[in-house]
This record gives sequence, C-alpha cells and structure tokens, in this order.
Amino acid sequence: MHTSLTNLIEIKKEIQLKINSQTSIRTSPKVIAVSKTHSMPDILPLINYGHLDYGENKVQEAIDKWTETKSKNKNIKLHLIGPLQTNKVKFSVKIFDYIHSVDREKLAIKIADEQAKQQKQIKIFIQINIANEKQKSGIKKEQAYDFCNFCKQLNLDVIGTMCIPPKEGNSHEYFLEMNNINKELNLTALSMGMSEDYLDATENNATFLRIGSKIFGHRN
Repeated sequence: MHTSLTNLIEIKKEIQLKINSQTSIRTSPKVIAVSKTHSMPDILPLINYGHLDYGENKVQEAIDKWTETKSKNKNIKLHLIGPLQTNKVKFSVKIFDYIHSVDREKLAIKIADEQAKQQKQIKIFIQINIANEKQKSGIKKEQAYDFCNFCKQLNLDVIGTMCIPPKEGNSHEYFLEMNNINKELNLTALSMGMSEDYLDATENNATFLRIGSKIFGHRN
C-alpha cells in the first residue's frame, strides 16, 4: 500500500477514536487531503481508494493538475484553501467546488459575478483572522456577522467559516472560539485543523480538516 494512503487510513482511525471518546463531538469531519506541491502519482492511490476531498493553495497549479482528473472523476471535490486574488476568480470558479478563503467585499462581489456568468455555485467559507495576526488573511472576528450577511445578499452559498490559528499558540482555545462564532452565525460547516492540530479541531466540531504533510510527507 502506498505511504500516503496508509497515512490517510491511520489519520481517519485516530479521528474516529477521538469522536468515540468525546460525547460532545457532534460531527464526523471530512479530511481534505492537501495535495499542493504534490504530483498526481502521490495522489492517485487516494483517488483509487475512493477519497474525494482535495485541497490546493494555488489556482494555476490546481488547473494544471486537476482538470483532466476531475473530468474523469465527477465525484471529486476540490477545495481552494489558499488566498485568492480577484484576477484569478474566473479560473477558481471553473475548477473548484469550495473556496475557503473569502475575506473581503471586493472578492465576494467578483465571485458572485463570475458564478452568474458560469452558471455555477461554489460553496463558500468566510476566512476569519482569529488571532488578529498582521501577516494573515481573514476578516476580524467582530466583522464576521456583517460580512456574512453581505455575502448572503450576493446570493453566495456561505456554508461556514475557516481559520488558521497561530503556530505557537493554544489551537484548542482558538478552535473553541471559532466553534462559537459559527454557532452565532448559524453556519454548519467549519474548516479548521491541520497536520499538527486536527484532533483538537475535531474536538471543537470541525467539519473539514485540511491535512497535508501528515498524509503526503513534507515537500520542498
């Protein structure tokens, strides 16, 4: 069995054990296999196994890598988890099923316009800068309610929120806060948790975990 597939199966077992041990967990999260910088030979064992959710950071890389594979595998769902520039929206709407990084009005308007042109609806996450870090994308948490309403008025299919907590912080606290924000916004999907903290995210009702290096290994 290919290493990446062995890793994925092991991760799913760990997640299930965590769910079984905590009565407060309401949902079994989907694993997004973050395949950025990895080539199709690394990814194919997961596709052949039946895994459906994959994450990419860059629009052009996703187009080059996934166009053919997605046309043959209609059930595959592709998630844009990196920042999105407005000049790439047209291509993003075409290739992706989910965008996890919507964080400003100009971008939301552009997505809405492009969806109308392409007659395609993308599932949207609002990215929240949960720790107010200057170098990170995302709206401030106190703006979440107004921005969520703004997106919905554009007829965007806002299903949840997303965050990337500080590397050297208490992820658990940030995930707990995100869970509460999601409830306040009456949203059902929550995108949080990566290779180092996905079990903490699971504990706080993440519905999508974005796991890369723990599945595919590190890539320079």
